[in-house]
Amino acid sequence: MAAGSRFDTHEVVNQSPAFENVDLFASDGPLVEAVKANGGGGAGLIAALSAFGRHWGSAEMIALGRAANESPPRLHAFDAKGFRRDTVEFHPAYHRLMGESIAAGLHASTWTEHGRHAAAPSEVLRAARFYMAAQVETGHLCPITMTRAALAALAADTALLGKIAPKVLSRSYDPTFRPWWQKSGMTLGMGMTEKQGGTDVRANTTTAVPDGGGYAIVGHKWFMSAPMSDAFLVLAQAPGGLTCFVMPRFRPDGSVNAMRLQRLKDKLGNRSNASSEVEFTDAFAWRIGAEGAGMRTILQMVQLTRLDCAIASAGLMRMALAQAVHHCRHRNVFGKRLIEEPMMRAVLADLALEVEGAVALVMRLCRAFDRAADDAGEAAYARLVTPAAKYWICKTAPAFIYETMECLGGNGYVEESMLPRLYREAPVNAIWEGSGNVMCLDVLRALKGEAEAEVAAALSRDTGIAPADSGAADLDEAHARALVGKLALMASAQALKSSAPAIVAHAFVRTRLTQQHATLYGAAVLDPPLMQFLLKRVLPEA
Repeated sequence: MAAGSRFDTHEVVNQSPAFENVDLFASDGPLVEAVKANGGGGAGLIAALSAFGRHWGSAEMIALGRAANESPPRLHAFDAKGFRRDTVEFHPAYHRLMGESIAAGLHASTWTEHGRHAAAPSEVLRAARFYMAAQVETGHLCPITMTRAALAALAADTALLGKIAPKVLSRSYDPTFRPWWQKSGMTLGMGMTEKQGGTDVRANTTTAVPDGGGYAIVGHKWFMSAPMSDAFLVLAQAPGGLTCFVMPRFRPDGSVNAMRLQRLKDKLGNRSNASSEVEFTDAFAWRIGAEGAGMRTILQMVQLTRLDCAIASAGLMRMALAQAVHHCRHRNVFGKRLIEEPMMRAVLADLALEVEGAVALVMRLCRAFDRAADDAGEAAYARLVTPAAKYWICKTAPAFIYETMECLGGNGYVEESMLPRLYREAPVNAIWEGSGNVMCLDVLRALKGEAEAEVAAALSRDTGIAPADSGAADLDEAHARALVGKLALMASAQALKSSAPAIVAHAFVRTRLTQQHATLYGAAVLDPPLMQFLLKRVLPEA
């Protein structure tokens, strides 16, 4: 009997054990298959992923994720003498998570020392780790993904890239508040949106004027992500139009840059991570890219952060599903295990099928990023499917996690459970880096390209969904959500055909494409052997 399981009036029985000390990789059949199918199947690579999965699935790492969210960051705008500080204090658990992710290369393993894309399957292998880390604690992955993605935008200035890249590529996490060139490693944040414009960054009023070896920037950002970072990509109106800049926390002379943190956002989720409002009062910055080319420059970064939104949301869904299946295997109701109840099995199997599609899609998409530089077709696939995948997976996650919460009943609704944190975390990825409507507009623009239209046609052929049914020919903005949702489902089905058993791919096509999938999980018609097969793939049975 476990310690503390006996009370004065009763014993604690019929509760599932804690879901911890599990190999997040080896226990996840769909993930293992998707990694192998997309180029990451070498024996040494699989062993390394399993070691990562065991470490991140340990009780220690799961406890760090809880602690980091129970103690959110605090802004210190001033010191005791009234001097500006503009620093952010984090719980030690957050710093530990950052150190673990950076040591594992989640922030930079897809880049070479020269700032070029690393050889395949670097994206697939990194995504598998990112997917597992997201299951444990997602908030700290915000600066991790921005640091990784920022190098894509910095490629517009090879001289600046050459100076910053070595610090970014370092596997050392250095949270000290000092100039980046004095540190063992650095992280990068981002500030794009302003109060009056939000997603419409062309409405930005922040100005930038040439000032010696850089620019002086005056204005504000309504959301400055990860304000403790060492430098930030920001957008401002230069004389030649909207332009992208790198703004360091310290000026080249070593003095603190004029970034005035106004407050930290009080967010629904993402509690471990800091997001701030900021004012710039002649803050120093370097221009990257030409004046007026700000959107074109920053989008090199945004394409990668959108990919990470989809990967992280898929990871949140996976952890929620694993928690639900684990609980139902150990909980007894009406004389038998909860997982043996027909309706519960139907719900869990339908949820499992959704995760199968999500993980297969993100890993296939990462393969496209791995090959895009040398394969025009893969580059077109990445341009088209990235916004579609972000739209579908990130939109799906909140309702999906709610359904898994219900599988645990009241146990899933209390804070001691991980489910409330996963549920609060889920919406941000659908909002951050472009909302659902923005993703749909991006898909519509992409479909106007000949190569991207051919990708959509290939998805229709491979899934057996006629082009007219897929809506690929209808670029009416008012119907874009239906089109993009169907496109993402077709891409998921195609990915499953390459990585999952045929019975899984066929079930996904039948329940998501050839039939109208019900709004609520558990209504899909799945025969008992298929349910059993899907549930065994979620977690190995003890």
